[in-house]
Amino acid sequence: MKKATITSFLILLLSATGIAQQITGEWNGLLKISSQARLHLGLQIAKSDSGYKVNLSSPDQGAAHIPVNEFTLHETAVTFKSDLIKASYTGEFKNDSITGNFNQGGQSFPLTFYRGETEKPKRPQEPTLPLPYYSEEVTFDNTAANVTLAGTLTKPQKDGAYPVVILITGSGAQNRDEELLGHKPFLVISDYLTRKGIAVLRYDDRGTAKSTGNFRTATSQDFASDVESAVAYLKGRKDMKQIGLIGHSEGGVIAPMVAAKNKDVAFIVMLAGTGIRGDKLLLLQTELISRAEGEPDSTIAKTSAINQGIFDVIVRNEDDSIIKKELNERFMKYAAAYPADVPGGTTAEKFAASQTADIMKIWPWMKFFMKYDPVTSLKQVKCPVLAVNGAKDLQVPPKANLGPIAAALKGNKDVTIKEYPGLNHLFQECNTGAPSEYAGISQTFSPVVLEDISKWINARFK
Repeated sequence: MKKATITSFLILLLSATGIAQQITGEWNGLLKISSQARLHLGLQIAKSDSGYKVNLSSPDQGAAHIPVNEFTLHETAVTFKSDLIKASYTGEFKNDSITGNFNQGGQSFPLTFYRGETEKPKRPQEPTLPLPYYSEEVTFDNTAANVTLAGTLTKPQKDGAYPVVILITGSGAQNRDEELLGHKPFLVISDYLTRKGIAVLRYDDRGTAKSTGNFRTATSQDFASDVESAVAYLKGRKDMKQIGLIGHSEGGVIAPMVAAKNKDVAFIVMLAGTGIRGDKLLLLQTELISRAEGEPDSTIAKTSAINQGIFDVIVRNEDDSIIKKELNERFMKYAAAYPADVPGGTTAEKFAASQTADIMKIWPWMKFFMKYDPVTSLKQVKCPVLAVNGAKDLQVPPKANLGPIAAALKGNKDVTIKEYPGLNHLFQECNTGAPSEYAGISQTFSPVVLEDISKWINARFK
């Protein structure tokens, strides 16, 4: 009897060890966010002396080595959590698959992992070596801000002087390629324009990649001063001719800010630049994206009302302490009105403090952006302007923005404004325009828009 018990124990031990060895390795899955949106996820599981070392990856978003804080395997039951992205997973392991549910942001999505490395997204527009033009790594200083910006300057040929554009990224910390969701829009734009005879300078945002400085404490005005430093740097080179600016999204707000005050800017191109104040833009984009993602009208109305109140506090006050106090009071009222929205085990006080802290994390950028009206600078821009939007852009809706841009530039003699059918905020051909589609689209930037930009520049400054 004793011998049988020991044998049974050894069988169980060997069985458990076998499962542990089998689950290690590379796994991949396709997360279906909606009927249109898909996101590739990778799961890397390795055995260590203390248990398991596990990471997630999201190649569509350009994210690798996302740490998993808790991973458990009990017989065939698999669970893990990642505090970094506030997500969890519960599933069942069966030889060549792990089937279960991925939970994040209060939503649950079915997700099955299969053996093998995660499929890398196809980005056919990205250039491959060797490049048929000259490329140079450069740095330049914003001495007033004690910041050094690092970037790449491309020219059609090493010798000769060319018109040049400075690429200005959208909101959020971006590298020189404006890399997001597995796409590199600025790499694609730079490659195309350089092949068309236009030099391009693209650089890492301050505090990002190889650039120094603090991104989190900067506003759009600070980023504008970085652009001015780029203009000064190019003006000091003998191989540069006319200097233009191409800004995407927030970059389309920054470009007019610089051009309005700097006579060395020969032209600007606004890619989904805004024509309305920041708080109004954020309200509108939240509503449109929520509707595209299938949110019910009642939820959209509730969210809009809450956001309107929060934004009003920020717009009408200057003193940060007053803003923080009023925001906290608003969130306390929200917790009282919608107790079901307060996470279990959390008091109303802690909920309000947490929500207020989340807003203050992106301070002072948020404060400036909400209060700033881009019309202020647009009215002062006298150089040629090309302003373009995608008709399905839900982040900077064309109907609400191109009209005010046109009106503000009424005194400018050289303005071209165009809306492209079927394109989203990233100028991709799309279905709904929802941000959840961006990663799953293989196209990075519409070839039609690329051609129009290059023709518009070359027609004036070749």
